[in-house]
Parts: sequence; C-alpha cells; structure tokens
Amino acid sequence: MKLHIGGKQTKFGWKILNIQAGPGVDFVGDISDLSQFGDKSIKQIYASHVLEHVRQSKVLDTLKGLHGVLADGGNMYVSVPDMDILCRAMIEPDAPLDTRIHLMRMMFGGQVDDDDIHYFGWNEALMMHFLGLAGFTAAVRVQKFGIFKDTSNFAPYGYPISLNMIVTK
Repeated sequence: MKLHIGGKQTKFGWKILNIQAGPGVDFVGDISDLSQFGDKSIKQIYASHVLEHVRQSKVLDTLKGLHGVLADGGNMYVSVPDMDILCRAMIEPDAPLDTRIHLMRMMFGGQVDDDDIHYFGWNEALMMHFLGLAGFTAAVRVQKFGIFKDTSNFAPYGYPISLNMIVTK
C-alpha cells in the first residue's frame, strides 16, 4: 500500500489517512497512532505539512511509528515548513507587515480549526536528528517530489518555503 497522510487529493494507487473525515479519505486517524496499519505494511508514505502538527512530546514516537509501518527499503516523502527559510524571511527589513503575518501563520499554523496548529518547528538538522533516532537509514533533501500538487511546492514569495525530504528505511 502507498499511504498519503494528511491528504485530500485522490490519486490512483494511493490511500488517504486524514485526521478529519472527508471525500476520498480512506482512513480516519492521527499520524501519531498508526496502530490500524500492520508492521511493514506500507511501501511508500507521503506526508506534506503534517509533522509540524505533532506535539513535541510525540515527535519521536510518531517517527518511530512511521518507521514501523514502512516496509523495509520503503520511502517516506516528508515535507514541512522550513523554519530556517521562514525565519530569514521574517527578519528581512523590507518585509511588509502582511508578509510577516503570512509567515507567522506558516510558522504557527493557520489555526482555522483545532487541527491547524503547529507544535514543532523543523529545519534540516532537526529532521535528520529525529529521523536517525527513529531508525531511518537515509534521507536526502530534494527541491520537489512531483507526486501531488500541495504545499510542498508552495513558493509565495518566489522561493520555496518547505523542507522536502525523501527518507528511506
């Protein structure tokens, strides 16, 4: 199985896990509890702008859970807002106030509902550290995935704001 976590866009060959029920959602659940899936049962995992919604106290266990359900040799495509990029943009002296507000919302979540809150700020060093602790063997940063059209490609100010990693078990 290929699992799109947090997704809404259906795509042939992919199943969707989302915390909220909706059209095209195959499984309702939280990324922090993947107990509805068997060990090594998922060939590919795609999670764009989801891991920042995990509470700090659950980050490592969540990544270990992802590692557990991912098949040996499987890939996980993970995208998160890159705090290094967002912080540099936030302190840009010429950044207008509306841009700073938009950047702040990308840092802390849009907060349009109870699930749209960011609890963790990621950059490449933090991602590599926690992936290693969770047991992943390799990870590489990429510009884009080309699998789904989503926030992993978001470039509102002419440059991408996401950290995109292909992670291998």
